[in-house]
Amino acid sequence: MVVCFAILFVQLNRLQVFAQDDLQENPLNTRAIIRDFGAERGIIATADGVVVARSIEVDSQLGRERQYPEGELYAHTAGFFSFNFGPSGVEDTYNDLLAGQTTEQQFGDLSALFSDDEVTGNLTLTLRDDVQRVAREALGERKGSVVVIDPRTGEILALWSWPSFDPNPLSSIDLEAATAAYEALDFDDLDSPALAKAYRRALPPGSTFKVVTAAAALAANAATPVTPVFDVSAGYTPPLTTSVIPNFGGSSCGGTMADGLRVSCNTLFAELGAEVVGPDSMIDGAEAFGFNARPPLDLPAVEASTFPDDFGAVLDRTDDGIPIVEDTPGVALAAIGQKDTSATPLQMALVAAAVANDGLLMTPHVMAEVRDRDGELVESYEPSVWRPALTRSDADQLRAMMIEVATSGTATALQVPGFEVGGKTGTAQVVSDSDDTHAWIIGFAGPPGEPATVAIAVLVEAEPGSGQQTGGTVAAPIAQQVLAQALQPLAPAQATTEESPD
Repeated sequence: MVVCFAILFVQLNRLQVFAQDDLQENPLNTRAIIRDFGAERGIIATADGVVVARSIEVDSQLGRERQYPEGELYAHTAGFFSFNFGPSGVEDTYNDLLAGQTTEQQFGDLSALFSDDEVTGNLTLTLRDDVQRVAREALGERKGSVVVIDPRTGEILALWSWPSFDPNPLSSIDLEAATAAYEALDFDDLDSPALAKAYRRALPPGSTFKVVTAAAALAANAATPVTPVFDVSAGYTPPLTTSVIPNFGGSSCGGTMADGLRVSCNTLFAELGAEVVGPDSMIDGAEAFGFNARPPLDLPAVEASTFPDDFGAVLDRTDDGIPIVEDTPGVALAAIGQKDTSATPLQMALVAAAVANDGLLMTPHVMAEVRDRDGELVESYEPSVWRPALTRSDADQLRAMMIEVATSGTATALQVPGFEVGGKTGTAQVVSDSDDTHAWIIGFAGPPGEPATVAIAVLVEAEPGSGQQTGGTVAAPIAQQVLAQALQPLAPAQATTEESPD
């Protein structure tokens, strides 16, 4: 009997301690799923108090299901909480806090140990409902994304992509219907409405990337806003090729870097990147802004933006010592946001935000704070610097150039009366044998003479046969409407409730 008891004791401890994870993750074990799905979860609400996720009681073995009152509006941020497929979005990242399962929530308040009330966490997003709605209305039914960020803190104020999806069917207790809804969305398709393209799909950023090229030139002391002066030209032919890089619409341009940024001169910036800045400094400049790294946004599966990091061996050097490499033509194209350069709207919003914030790139985030059911603070997000993108002096110069772009250049449609606005437009060719283009714009805005309070990126994706849609005519009016709303003071938070609707 003693031996049998010893064996039982050893086996019990093995199962509870060493085999715990394997048992919980075993697909045949549904007890944990039933426990978590049926348990109370805290609400998710916007910064201005709109409830975007809550638990409601249902007549089922599962006990509760998750409900999303705003439907598609916050699906790419809040995510869903599915019995069949688990959580996504904020529901995934902050699952333990919402379910009240963190150590602090379970044991931080000893009185909770003697209470029958379920422990949960109510999460407040950084997103503003007023800005999110204007982003949806302004973009309309055009494939694309809008990202709005506070450059001083990294708080995401709006995160919208169209098309979106309704997360309610995925969270239904009707498990067959939930499976059908999930399969209909086809999550593996890059064009699926379920894909949060604002931070999970990278496309050529076009001329918005010229801001990064200008920053790389400043950082390498290769150019200033007024030197060197480039020849006026309708086309630039990089070394080692006979292929000409033209300006948009066949126009001619040249002059200083500030002149080139104001009119978005391809020939100037292609030559600047290839023969003045050079491949190594271009790579360093892009990576300083976060290219070739995954932004630390607190949402799952964030896509990294890319800049080519290998242009081949050095074949020669310019008179100023800039390397002429095997793929110098590729350096020229990458410097104007084409070739293998790709960026998510989130990444390009971060570029604008860093310029606006004295060169400091703050960590982007969507969680503001979590409080318990009594309103006591459980956790809050403390702003932090992700990386220094450029020096304060370089940021000042680049910010002034971007303000000129919005004042008298290609981004005049971005202006918001009463505020200081800077921007950069972009038009990215989809394929070489098509006129279809993505329309981009990035920018920032704030009270005159004060630090910018808002940064933005808007992408309107090319549609087959849509032709050459430009950032200045297509994306800028969208961004202007969103900026105008985001620059308004945050409305007082509306009352939130955990009560289920009648």
